[in-house]
Amino acid sequence: MKTWRAFLAILTIAAGSLRSAALADTVDDTIAAQMQAHHIPGLSLAIIEDGKICKAQGYGLADKNANQPVTTATLFQAGSISKAVAALGALHLVEQGRLSLDADVNDKLQSWKVPENEFTKDQKVTLRRILSHSAGLTVHGFPGYAVDAPMPTLVQVLDGAKPANTPTVRVDFAPGTQWRYAGGGYTVMQQLLIDVTGKPFPEFMQATVLKPLGMTASTYEQPLPRDLAPATATGYHQNQREVKGRWHVYPEMAAAGLWTTPSDLARFAISLQQSLAGKTNPVISQSLTRQMLTQQKADDGLGVFLEGSGKMLQFSHSGRDDGFDALMVAQAETGKGAVIMINANDDSKFIGTVVEAIAREYHWHDHP
Repeated sequence: MKTWRAFLAILTIAAGSLRSAALADTVDDTIAAQMQAHHIPGLSLAIIEDGKICKAQGYGLADKNANQPVTTATLFQAGSISKAVAALGALHLVEQGRLSLDADVNDKLQSWKVPENEFTKDQKVTLRRILSHSAGLTVHGFPGYAVDAPMPTLVQVLDGAKPANTPTVRVDFAPGTQWRYAGGGYTVMQQLLIDVTGKPFPEFMQATVLKPLGMTASTYEQPLPRDLAPATATGYHQNQREVKGRWHVYPEMAAAGLWTTPSDLARFAISLQQSLAGKTNPVISQSLTRQMLTQQKADDGLGVFLEGSGKMLQFSHSGRDDGFDALMVAQAETGKGAVIMINANDDSKFIGTVVEAIAREYHWHDHP
């Protein structure tokens, strides 16, 4: 009897291995075909199954000139996914009672304050509204700066003062009355976190979020330290030309400045899944995680976009910097998810096609 049970166990393990190999082949085949069709130099991914990273792999080239392959350790720019991770840092300060979600941010801002005007007379810019893109603040996104260009301070970015290359960040509709995507709001938040903690933003995020969540490859440092340059992918425009200097620099770190890997972003997503389930999270509590994953305005939570509800609740964020695109998507309760990062700007819905292949092969039955 014991021998028969052992034999059954061996068959079960073998079947599981064959299934995993088949899934890998199917997903890999889709990626290879799509990369060739859309001229994508390199791709890195992490797939989440049962709340764990079940697959992490690199494809193609991190740098075409050097013929350098993408590995799971290759660093990519996360673009606006930076906002989701930065939001967790702000919520940690809320957890500590050092910030309030619903107080006027000007109460805590010191180095710069949101200029008051007719729109802020009755409604104020709050952290909740910043995180949910409903604060009325301007400037959709940031193009970054060439590596050899003069770099503005954060206050110069907020005021649109040279050498900043974007307009002033101001309130132009009553906070809380409507939704409009605003990288400018997250730049205000970056200054808020600096003023409240008295620490440089990258240092605060490293100690508060990245290290505790095991995101050991990630950094918000801009410009990127020279010793990390060999680990990075080179960005490529839609016309397949290399970004001058390999990438742009983003002093708007909270909005667009995170260098990371899909595996690190998967760890971020898993931390929210675990926290929502009541497991220990070193950054925020279960109750605050529920708020983060609750619709505030339109389909926006606090730092992430939401789709579906209950067992079908899914949180996500996409990202684009010059030469880099990325997508993080995860189901809040099923322990499934995926992160895909490429060193190209692509408008062909390539990443979405890859996610659909993953969802199909890994049986995301509740995928919206």
